[in-house]
This record gives sequence, C-alpha cells and structure tokens, in this order.
Amino acid sequence: MKILIYGLNYAPELTGIGKYTAEMAEALALLGHEVRVVCAPPYYPEWRVAPGHSAARYCTEVRRGVRIWRAPLWVPAQPSGATRMVHLASFALSSLPLLLRQALWRPEVVMTIAPALMCAPAAAALARVTGAKSWLHVQDFEVDAAFNLGLLRSERAARIAHAVERALMRRFDVVSSISARMVERAQRLGVETGRLFSLPNWVDTNVIYPLHGANGYRRELEIPDGNRVVLYSGNMGSKQGLELLAAAAARLVERTDLSFVFCGNGATKAELMRRCEGLPNCRFLPVQPAERLNELLNLADIHVLPQRGDAADLVMPSKLTGMLASGGAIIAMARPGTELHAAVEGRGVVVEPENVEALAAAIAALAGDPLRRATLGAAARRYAEETLAPAAVFSRLDARLAELGRGDGGAPRHARPVSTTENRSPR
Repeated sequence: MKILIYGLNYAPELTGIGKYTAEMAEALALLGHEVRVVCAPPYYPEWRVAPGHSAARYCTEVRRGVRIWRAPLWVPAQPSGATRMVHLASFALSSLPLLLRQALWRPEVVMTIAPALMCAPAAAALARVTGAKSWLHVQDFEVDAAFNLGLLRSERAARIAHAVERALMRRFDVVSSISARMVERAQRLGVETGRLFSLPNWVDTNVIYPLHGANGYRRELEIPDGNRVVLYSGNMGSKQGLELLAAAAARLVERTDLSFVFCGNGATKAELMRRCEGLPNCRFLPVQPAERLNELLNLADIHVLPQRGDAADLVMPSKLTGMLASGGAIIAMARPGTELHAAVEGRGVVVEPENVEALAAAIAALAGDPLRRATLGAAARRYAEETLAPAAVFSRLDARLAELGRGDGGAPRHARPVSTTENRSPR
C-alpha cells in the first residue's frame, strides 16, 4: 500500500512526536508498504534546527527505507503562543508544494499527524483529489492544550478554534489517538464511532530494559555512591510543570542522599536552571544520544513525571513508556480519572498536580523504601512487556490499513469507543 505521512516532526528528533512518527513509518516500510513522509527539518526539543539541516531549503533523503521530503519553516528562538502559531503556519504553507508533488504519486492513504492541525485541511484535500483514504492521528489535542495552558485566552477564539477542529476531524476516514480518553474526546467532537481507532504509543522492551551494576552517568555527574537519583528526562516546556520538581528539590535540599537530574532541552530550560541555581542536589544534562537512552533511564532510582494540573487530562507524556520499560519506580502528578493516573496507578506513585509538598513527601518516602521501589518497578516492566510492545501495536495498525484498502464499511473491529478501563496505553 502507498502511504503518505504528513507531519511537522520526524527523526532524527530523539523525543516526542518525531520519534514515534519515524518509528511508525519505518515499521510500515518493513511490513511491505511504500511509505513517503513530508515533514520539517529536525528542531525539537531545542527549538533550533539541527546541524546538517536547513530551515530555509527544501530537501529530500531516504532514511531506513522511507523517502522523506523536508519543507522549510520558521523556528522561534523564544516560543510563545503567538510565535508558535506563526511557526506552525510557516510549515503548513511551505509544505504545500510538496503535497502537490505527492499527488502525482497517488497515495492510497494520507495520514497527517496532529499537532499540527493546521496541516489537516491540505491533507484531507490531497486525499480527496487522489481518491486516497484520509487518516488523522492525534498525538495532542492542541486546541484544548493551548487554551488550558494560557497560550491563547480569548473565549471567542476558543469557540472558533473548537468549531474548526470539529469540522476538520469529521472530514477524515479514520481518526486515531494514543489513549482511551483521547479517543473518547474525538468522539465527543463528533467523529463517528466507526471512524475511531486506538493507536497507542509503544516502547521496544528489547531496547529499553532494566540494567544492573555500575552506571556511567553516576561517574560523569559525580553523584556520590549510595545516593538515590531522582530523574526527569524529556522535553522542558510549559506543560511539563518542571517548576514543581525544582520546588520539591529545594524542599529536599537537606537530604544529602538525594540527587536530582534534569535531562533534556526545551523552551523553559533556562528558567528551570535559574530556579535550581544554588541547589547542590540538582544536575543538568542535554538530550542524550539514542544509544545511551537505556543507560540514562537506568540511572533513575525514581522517575518523576511532574505535570501541570491544566494539562494532566489533555496529554499522555511520551516519556512514560520508557520509564515503564526501564523498570524504575515512578512518581507522576495526575488527578484520579485521568488517563495518566490510570496508567501509573499500581505501577508507581500518583500525587495531585500542583502539590509540591505531596511530591516532595512521595520522593522522600520512596527513596527510603527500596522494597517498594523494586515492587513498583517490576509491575511497570510487566505492563510495558504485555501492553506496549511494538509488534502488537503495528499489527493492529497494519490490519486497519488493510481494512481501508479493501474499502470495508461499518465500524471496524478495533474502532469501537475505548472505555477508560481498557487499553490504557500511555504516551
């Protein structure tokens, strides 16, 4: 089957949506599909185009069996609500000539990745013109996130944006998302049951797995022997709520047996480093090479996933899959009834968002309880092995693509609304 994937982010980005889009494209190519991708040059999470790539030129490459076309875009040095909109619009416009070129190829499926929803109209139009099936895969409901995080504030703008979002989603033959609640959200926006599909993010448990013995990062970061490491690894943006973890580190500064490690890049990293100035228990790392990801994740005695209260029910952090697979203990901030709470409960410790005192208390308690850390870590690893294996996810995806290719009507077998008690696969 000829599949065109259209989205902003792609490899060699090591974190977030780009990582998952690339892995999906490569898996589909290995399954025998002819896959092409239209995307931007890599820039995330540093918000700076990577060396060897250009923000101003069109280019093409082949990566692991996938033909890739990259369109130029503008990357703001200081992303904000307004500059992010311009950033997304620049790619949506610059990528149009590449989409027109793909029309001559006549794809059978056009899949667009949201964010950015700005790309959805062109993707739907291309599918209509070429007779292809259209597929919208939602990694984040960006309209909800933008307003709830205060990036956009006008109530009138919110009504308009949600109306546009509903109208766009109804135009696609398939709308998928990464968790049960996000699929339900698409249904509430008016997407018919038969067009819904659950496509959770995955983790390769043969690549991320528990390690035993000495860890090179301890030596590099000069972490004392016997200290418990509290690790955050991932994007450093506004919705992550990293200021909460910095505040918890400040509260626990007298605990000389605790070392906090922040690994990643992003729009709020400079502010986070300012918050941690003078805290001897805090250390920082940039995004690490992919080949060291497993070693990095195994540095953690405790993984921490802080989350702002206004974001906790909107997104499933992609970093959670690696935390689970590494077999480390996890502390996450989430409200009961949210997808994140359901994914972590029983496999980690869950505390209320925005509650720094509860977060600090949970870190202190878990640091002093090695048996509980081991029990929770083992449960997390089992969940990753049983639920998040790529083979199972890609097999379901391939089957749904086959249904589209046959033109099967009605609600497909895997497209029913997903209840909040099943298939809780984190992002």
